[in-house]
Amino acid sequence: MNLTLSHCFVTVHDPDLALAFYRDVLGLELRNDVAAEGFRWLTLSPPTQPDIEIVLVEPHAGHSQEDGDALLALLTKGSLNGINFRTPDLDGTFEKVRASGAEVMQEPMKQFWGVRDCAFRDPSGSMVRITEARPA
Repeated sequence: MNLTLSHCFVTVHDPDLALAFYRDVLGLELRNDVAAEGFRWLTLSPPTQPDIEIVLVEPHAGHSQEDGDALLALLTKGSLNGINFRTPDLDGTFEKVRASGAEVMQEPMKQFWGVRDCAFRDPSGSMVRITEARPA
């Protein structure tokens, strides 16, 4: 079996705020901006990984009202899983994201499992963790 990652989904409460963060702050490239059935989703990709699509989607899109409400409640509490990125320049990336006004959850530090990383909240409250790439 030969599998590759195609898409991952991040729930957001405001597509415009999310787009400003993921595109303008993190440097992802917008691939699609789709409105359908009263909802909107955005697809972005890292410039160096154009085959991986990160889909920013509203909580009620594709869900029942009850399930969408439950997702929104979890999102509002910061309880949904976020997304992890890797960079060769953790300190520079950290400073750029911090300068954007993003909420800092953790400054760059070495973790006991061997990586060095930092963490922020995106505008919807989901955690964005950034890990320093290890030398090959």
